[in-house]
Amino acid sequence: MKNILVVGGAGYIGSHAARVLKDKGYFPVVYDNLSKGHKKAVRGFAFIKGDLGNKKKLKTVFKKYNIEAVMHFAAFTEVGESVAEPSKYYENNVCKVISLLDAAVESGVKYFVFSSSASVFGEPEKERIDETHPKNPINPYGRTKLMVERILKDYDTAYGLKSVSLRYFNACGAHPSGKIGESHGVESHLIPIIFQAALGKRESIKIFGSDYPTKDGTCIRDYVHVNDLADAHILAMEKMEKENKSECYNLGSGSGYSVKEILDSVKKITGLDFKIEYAPRRAGDPAALVADPAKAEKELNWTRKYDLEQIIKTVANWEKKRRY
Repeated sequence: MKNILVVGGAGYIGSHAARVLKDKGYFPVVYDNLSKGHKKAVRGFAFIKGDLGNKKKLKTVFKKYNIEAVMHFAAFTEVGESVAEPSKYYENNVCKVISLLDAAVESGVKYFVFSSSASVFGEPEKERIDETHPKNPINPYGRTKLMVERILKDYDTAYGLKSVSLRYFNACGAHPSGKIGESHGVESHLIPIIFQAALGKRESIKIFGSDYPTKDGTCIRDYVHVNDLADAHILAMEKMEKENKSECYNLGSGSGYSVKEILDSVKKITGLDFKIEYAPRRAGDPAALVADPAKAEKELNWTRKYDLEQIIKTVANWEKKRRY
């Protein structure tokens, strides 16, 4: 397998995956409508501007580049927005994915890597979440991800399209080179927001909810570096091709950090200071989400190279060199 279509490849996680693919000898073809992504993030890559739901254009790309596998990174991802605008999320995250899958099947593509999410689990019923944990998403974003996972099972049964669903916990960090990193029009992720507050780009950092049933009252999340996630994509794709089998994996560090702990860590590691404000809970936010990554570690031989300190340092480096 050589030519890989990276849909949403100009976005945060997709651009890192494209770079790792290239480093490992693959030929990534980036397909993105640039509504969220940045063309500067994929300079030097084959790039096609196109929409996820444009089946005709996708089939042309599949044929032109002899695509053998697809990696999907083109979902809308904001939990709060999904609660306020569910139609937008079901259209992009489900309906348009069906167009992509149909184009892939009709073009003879056999392998599909799907960027799923820990949000498919909803409120955790145990301390660390493995793949067998009940799936009860509590927001439209999570429901769209679970729907596509189920659609992929049906496409395997009906058409033989093999897939791997990778359930991210909290993706974070930046490429160690500082050339690419996290950059959203309206930022909603904790660590980049902290740096915006520390660098004077916003007045403060808000903590949404201080009354959760956690050790300090703030949400607990599992933070995993974007390059470690990218590595898992390639390992999962290679295993899928070798065994011709569909699978799912939870991708996280296995450790949880509260919002307050992340704030304290950034202050300690960088020496930066920032104003903190408290705000009510956001709709759709569970108290804690921590992965049990044992299955990915065992079956994919996946090891993480970045701990929390290294994650924060790569973000600091990216913010100093920010190019887009």
